[in-house]
Amino acid sequence: MTPHTRRGIGGLTIVVATASVLFLRSSRNSDSIQTAQEPFSSATASVVLACPGRVEGLSETTQVGAAADGILKAVYVKEGQVVKKGTLLGEIACDDLKASSQTAIAEADGARQARARLLRGSRDEERRIANEKTAAARAAFEHAQSRLDMLRALYEREDISRAAYEQGVRDFGVAEADLQAAIRTEELLAAPPLQEEKARADADVLAADGRVRTLQERIRKCSILAPIEGTVLRVYAKPGESFSTITPRPLFNLADASGRRIKAEVDERDVYKVAIGQGVLVQADALNGKNLNGSVARISAVMGRKTVYTGDPSDKSDRDIMEALIDLEDNARPLPIGLRVTVHFLSNRLPQK
Repeated sequence: MTPHTRRGIGGLTIVVATASVLFLRSSRNSDSIQTAQEPFSSATASVVLACPGRVEGLSETTQVGAAADGILKAVYVKEGQVVKKGTLLGEIACDDLKASSQTAIAEADGARQARARLLRGSRDEERRIANEKTAAARAAFEHAQSRLDMLRALYEREDISRAAYEQGVRDFGVAEADLQAAIRTEELLAAPPLQEEKARADADVLAADGRVRTLQERIRKCSILAPIEGTVLRVYAKPGESFSTITPRPLFNLADASGRRIKAEVDERDVYKVAIGQGVLVQADALNGKNLNGSVARISAVMGRKTVYTGDPSDKSDRDIMEALIDLEDNARPLPIGLRVTVHFLSNRLPQK
């Protein structure tokens, strides 16, 4: 091989190596995706960053489960149905809790009645009877006292025996004791309840009401209610299926589907290339080459983990991302929620400082 030929081959090798390096640099992207799916002219836009994103509704998709264990009794909504906040979506069978609740309500009512009876005291009839017994005992006491005075006078004149006098004394003592017992009974019926009795009655009522509230709260958890106003996107639940709070799973997906917006995931190396109000172009295969215009409405204050993957094997999945919320100027397109898109951030539409 001549020296001229060797120089030619060496020069060709250098040219090929240089071209390869330039090709690799031009194809490298900061977030491992294509920066554009179609050419942009400098007159219309200058792309500074391209990120993956997804279409979502005007609210984030909310996964709704149940707060109680049991068998799904019924499902009351269908996919695509618009519901208001608090709408009953489904119900867990809780018949045993309802029966226990009725028993607890009855026990609570009994505890309240017992407390009211304690505070009210004895019945009026009981007080009248006690008053009459006291009056009778006082009359018997006065009679025994008069008879004792008479027997004492007769005994002092020795007109009666000592045994007859002593019998009169005993009769007077019995009458006096009966009077004192009747008086104490009447005072007891008229006395207010003891402080410890009232405290115990109050505690019984509170405990019974607490059992009722606990059971009613458990029953309310058997009803699956819509946490937001929106559209039912997916219904995963079927009547007869079991649900466990130990291994929970979503039963319904809800979101505000009255409009669309884009949530872009900005790589941690490019967070300072995005600003509030910055213009963007949104591309997707479903748009047939057309672009959607929008602007950055909100930027998350914390970093998170990547959730949108492009399918590119070289795409890094171990980097954190910053979420950027995009408001679309053309919001009339019925884009399906969850559609993957590519978001191009433009440099010539940055907000004015």
